[in-house]
Amino acid sequence: MTMKKACCSASRPTAEGKEFAALDREIPVSGSSSSTEGMILLPGGTFMMGTEDDEGFPDDGEGPVHEVEVAPFYIDPYAVSNRKFAEFVQATGYKTEAERFGWSFVFHHFVSEEVAKTVERVVQAAPWWWPVNGAYWACPEGPDSNVEDRWDHPVIHVSWNDAAAYCQWAGKRLPTEAEWEYAARGGFVQKKYPWGDLLKPEGKYVCNIWQGKFPVKNNAVDGYAGTAPVDEYSPNGFGLYNVAGNVWEWCSDWFSPTYYKEAPRNNPKGPEAGTSRVTRGGSYLCHKSYCNRYRVAARSSNTPDSSTGNMGFRCAADA
Repeated sequence: MTMKKACCSASRPTAEGKEFAALDREIPVSGSSSSTEGMILLPGGTFMMGTEDDEGFPDDGEGPVHEVEVAPFYIDPYAVSNRKFAEFVQATGYKTEAERFGWSFVFHHFVSEEVAKTVERVVQAAPWWWPVNGAYWACPEGPDSNVEDRWDHPVIHVSWNDAAAYCQWAGKRLPTEAEWEYAARGGFVQKKYPWGDLLKPEGKYVCNIWQGKFPVKNNAVDGYAGTAPVDEYSPNGFGLYNVAGNVWEWCSDWFSPTYYKEAPRNNPKGPEAGTSRVTRGGSYLCHKSYCNRYRVAARSSNTPDSSTGNMGFRCAADA
């Protein structure tokens, strides 16, 4: 098995993905509504994208810092919740890729003893990621789990393809990477986090990331060991919640570590092709000692058919 950026998110084996790609996905053609009710209308404009921070990862293509202009657009204040995704599934009968593959990646701390007995392989580069049979959005830790107490938490175990299908049904789309960063910055210029430069302003925990020694012990002093509700903590200056930590969020762009060195400055949409899609925002597994990617300019990626217990998405729409 391959592993993308260590704790960030594991990737499905390439051969398995190619075999699955030939199957009929039965993706819904249209949504039940194209309403932008509840979304945030952002005026667009220019902003300074990227970072050259000493804490960054240059190989990820976080820099150079460059001016980007985005047109006005709508974006959801929250990541899509389990409740919202369940409405989509009920209306369409959609089956996620994790369900079709029969398994998804689960962080080892969350797997029960009984399910652990069935795990036959791990990701060698990151043994904390276990491919668990029967794990999918409604059974996030395997067949003996459910989301009955997490309806307001972000849906996880959704691939990029699943996220795009939901957006199509809802009459929305995934945000571009530039739109995502513009929205996540909340009006700040070149700050490290959506709220400023201090990780804990006034000593307060304001996002859901790993607290303790990764991957051995999560003290959960920020309130959560796994996902948090989509409206937890305070929103940024534009009204977006949890754009740092909680779950990685899919963007529409193909990923390239060199794209932004020569990218168009007006509404960039990423390379025309690639092998992985951009993810942004970090997750509850990120920690400064290992995966300091909850910074607002940090980037990661994964293959479009991959799903894990720390990847979700939020929707955008044209204005």
